[in-house]
Amino acid sequence: MSNKIIPWKNGIKDGIPIALGYFAVSFTFGIVAKKAGLTPFQAVFMSAFNLTSAGQFGALALIGTSATYLEMALTQLIINLRYCLMSCSLSQKFEAGAGWPHRFMVAFGVTDEIFGVSVCKEGKLNPFYNYGLMSVSIAGWMLGTFCGVVSGEILPARIISALSVALYGMFIAVIVPPAKGNKLLTGIIISSMLLSLLFAQLPILSQISQGFKIIILTVAIAGIAALLFPVKEAAHEG
Repeated sequence: MSNKIIPWKNGIKDGIPIALGYFAVSFTFGIVAKKAGLTPFQAVFMSAFNLTSAGQFGALALIGTSATYLEMALTQLIINLRYCLMSCSLSQKFEAGAGWPHRFMVAFGVTDEIFGVSVCKEGKLNPFYNYGLMSVSIAGWMLGTFCGVVSGEILPARIISALSVALYGMFIAVIVPPAKGNKLLTGIIISSMLLSLLFAQLPILSQISQGFKIIILTVAIAGIAALLFPVKEAAHEG
């Protein structure tokens, strides 16, 4: 039992900063959802089963234009396709005893921040660590959505604008600690930022959808880094 409870508690502890950041960001989503005509139940339901800020904000834009279900599904697939890569990568860190049910459950709760915290965890992952991350992070996302829907018209515009940048601060908090003292990781992060800027500014590349931009950059940067700077596996003790 301890091999489940302890990792779960550790996941909750590590997930508290994510939950706090999610609360601020989803609060803004709740405000936008209310303006789009969603009820509190509908907005919270979307946050519980979508778990992606880009996908949810994109969905609200499509709802506002009365888009078809097919268009909605394709847009969500493109925006969230990167999570397939993240889930496949994360599954390689699981302990040998983690079966497919655990892998599928963890894949459901993969977000950029949860993935970032999980891959930076030393050693093999226990699925219950991710369950701890998910339980507190998803709760923060849902609670922020609910509060945003309920009190969307109360807060001043300046506060709402400030809350909208909280996600970027959370990204910085995730990537900076592991990059300290690691020149290779720092170089990869800087290269990612420069290539992302290139994709955003060049006319031809800027036409690519945001979801596919992330897929292309992730595969290219990770592939080149793995090819040029392979990580040597530790020798197994006999």
